[in-house]
Amino acid sequence: MTQSLDTLTAALLDAAKQAGADAADAIGVDGTSLSIDVLHGKLEQAERSEGIEIGLRVLLGQRQACVSASDTRAATISEMAARAVAMAREAPEDPDIGLADASELATTWDLDALELADPSDEPDPATLEEDARRAEAAALSHDGISQVQSASAGYGRRRIHLATSNGFSGGYARTDRAISCVTITGSGTDMERDYCGEVRVFQSDLPDPETVGRIAAERTLARAGARKPKTGAYPVVFDERVSSSLMGHLLVAINGQAIARGSSWLRDAMGEQVLPSTLSLIENPHRPRTSGSRPFDGEGLPTQQRAIVKDGILTGWVLDLASARKLDMRSTGNAARGLSSPPSPSVGNISLTQGVKTRDELLAEMGTGLLVTSMIGSSINANTGDYSRGAAGFWVENGELAYPVNECTIAGNLRDMLRSIEPANDARAHLSRVVPSLLVEGLTLAGE
Repeated sequence: MTQSLDTLTAALLDAAKQAGADAADAIGVDGTSLSIDVLHGKLEQAERSEGIEIGLRVLLGQRQACVSASDTRAATISEMAARAVAMAREAPEDPDIGLADASELATTWDLDALELADPSDEPDPATLEEDARRAEAAALSHDGISQVQSASAGYGRRRIHLATSNGFSGGYARTDRAISCVTITGSGTDMERDYCGEVRVFQSDLPDPETVGRIAAERTLARAGARKPKTGAYPVVFDERVSSSLMGHLLVAINGQAIARGSSWLRDAMGEQVLPSTLSLIENPHRPRTSGSRPFDGEGLPTQQRAIVKDGILTGWVLDLASARKLDMRSTGNAARGLSSPPSPSVGNISLTQGVKTRDELLAEMGTGLLVTSMIGSSINANTGDYSRGAAGFWVENGELAYPVNECTIAGNLRDMLRSIEPANDARAHLSRVVPSLLVEGLTLAGE
């Protein structure tokens, strides 16, 4: 008979104590994943995986070690604990590791309000196959689409439970439902590709497969005949599809581990302006039906809404317990925990203040420049914020899309870029990172 996750994590903590650990925390994950791929209207691949995995972190004084397993037998749990304690004895001391004080731990949360898991039944494989087939057919119905590279539908459900030796025990479930389609136009060196992928927590919120296939085809056909843009200094609009990457670079720069190491271009920016004064960046881990929501963090601390940037001013770092102690601060409830790794700071849901203009109005304001719809590679200097990425999208003349472009590089400095951004009003509210299209002035483009 399968043991519950709270029983398994309790058993891990008991085993750690018996093996000689001073303190410990344990995590259990029970997951099911189903994915169906269709090609040429026929089933190409079907994958299903399910199982339970467990992880244990033990602390011996100021030393720690982590172990994990997919075997939940009592003998395995005892061996895991013994090995973890043996590993901890050989680990270097770290004065900043340790569990939270019991008074800091989360004690209440409202899972019903978060709506992290769809209560409806798991879709059967035939339903997923039909969804993928419908998306492919919708894409192929557009003249000019030479092939569908992939059409997929999937479902996942995970249950997570965290327990600590100083009294915390809590868990929750997550679901996701997805449809994606990748299409190609042209052939040989003239081939261009684009995609559409949609993921929702609830099946009822997912767009229909025909919409996914249509959007993938329209995006791909718009890229036909792409060529390199002009080289020079131009304004750039980051389309909503890629604009969240700019906020991602900011979040990496204010991660507590980077700040503690002194390896961040924002290491001295606390209390300084990092965005325009009209913009704020809000973290909200309690948004319903959102993939980045969670009732407590990876160390059992409560999560809460906060303004990471308020009216353009950076108000705080992203901290777990260890990085907070290094900086003589308090955790912000941002610990993320893996099965075989210790906690580290991480941000889930964020939203940037939206503007009042549409993306097209931003393009009209830009006049001449580049609309970026996809990016590849990344060269970011962690210490200076110097930025360089490969990009593709559309050249804009007189505020209108002129022709598709590819094989170009955009470069600048993140500190300057972020302080000059102007947002559109097109952010998608269901995403974990709600960031609209962004106009950035004065970037360097390397093209023809």
